[in-house]
Amino acid sequence: MALTDFLAASDITSAINACRANDSFSPKKFFAMVGLSKKSPPEIEKIFMILDQDKSGYIEQDELQLFLQNFSKGARPLTAAETRAFLLAGDKDGDGKIGWDGRVTRPSGSLTFNVMSLILEAELSNFALHRPPVNSKLAILY
Repeated sequence: MALTDFLAASDITSAINACRANDSFSPKKFFAMVGLSKKSPPEIEKIFMILDQDKSGYIEQDELQLFLQNFSKGARPLTAAETRAFLLAGDKDGDGKIGWDGRVTRPSGSLTFNVMSLILEAELSNFALHRPPVNSKLAILY
């Protein structure tokens, strides 16, 4: 299974190009650009399993450093600062790794995933950038 089974190659290329420079990677922006925010939890789980190179059930710091190379072989490694920031953003329980938790953990039945929270934040950021001006008629719908 390949990432392009779930994500458009053109979106991947655009996202990789947007973070070519050192210290320009933002997980939220990257996830939005590759289209992860539009995927279902089962699709995201499959993508997570592809990114989990050692199949441990977690994405650890060494895997995060090479994160972009999962999407494009010629992509640069993340800098130490980018890797730390990515880990802090995705590590919701402080264990030093990003996990995939497929259990239902709230009475409402919603699924909680460390990766899902990053994707949701990316989607909300994308919405904030593209919402209509406050004085427009469309703003009333929001």
